[in-house]
Amino acid sequence: MFKKKEKPVKVKKVRTLKVGTHKKTVIALWLVLIASVSFGVYKNFTAIDQHTTHEKEIIELRLHDTNGIENYVRNFAKAYYTWENNKESMEARTQAVNGYLTKELQDLNVDTIRTDIPTSSTVSNVLIWNVLQSGENEFTATYEVDQQIKEGDQTKAVSATYTVMVHVDSDGDMVIVKNPTLAPAIAKSNYEPKVQDADGSVEADIMTDATAFLETFFKLYPTATEKELAYYVEGNILEPINGEYLYSELINPIFTQDGENVKVSVSVKFIDNQTKAMQISQYELVLAKTGGNWKIVK
Repeated sequence: MFKKKEKPVKVKKVRTLKVGTHKKTVIALWLVLIASVSFGVYKNFTAIDQHTTHEKEIIELRLHDTNGIENYVRNFAKAYYTWENNKESMEARTQAVNGYLTKELQDLNVDTIRTDIPTSSTVSNVLIWNVLQSGENEFTATYEVDQQIKEGDQTKAVSATYTVMVHVDSDGDMVIVKNPTLAPAIAKSNYEPKVQDADGSVEADIMTDATAFLETFFKLYPTATEKELAYYVEGNILEPINGEYLYSELINPIFTQDGENVKVSVSVKFIDNQTKAMQISQYELVLAKTGGNWKIVK
């Protein structure tokens, strides 16, 4: 008899469940993401700070350059508008002026002051009204020149306003690249501030009391020490002036209510003991009354 061969029993592989691996991977990825974002934000703020610092340096440089440009233009104007009607003076002027101008402008200005000119000129004042940046390295200056013009036995005062353009190298060297050009004179503005009127918000007895306080204070103020001012003024709102002034009067004090305090707009007339002239100072003050005493708090 033949024996049946027994079939080998297949053993099924048991799956191994890896617990937590996926979760750890996700956490790691989140940490990487957070670190990347944080670094990016830090770099961004650092870049902004560096950019701000750079802009600040540029602004400070431009302000410094502006002061230099003012001096440069002022010295140029003194040379350009000064001459005498003789050959030696003309040659000296030309040499001085050429030290400020490009070659093109030197050629342009050859005949501005002719050798047969009947006048002589001295500069009494040069006013620099403004300096504006008009290019990366160019600045336009507006200035006024006051001259004394002499012709024969007659002398007269002349005033005129001009603009010039100045090129400034990175190392601070300067040269005028646009000739003095006529410009409108700087005139008085028609602006008038709004006149402040009393609005009736402060009672008459309070105004009388506050006025008496102000009179007492301004009699003391010109010679008051810091310690003495502390009784009348809060902090350093008004600092000692230590001047030889004598209080004269308050001019048109205008009182308005400011919450629990009183605001006053007032002109104060002093006599200057040195010049004997009147000096009128204007103040905008806020008065507060605490413990029965007035004090300037703003």
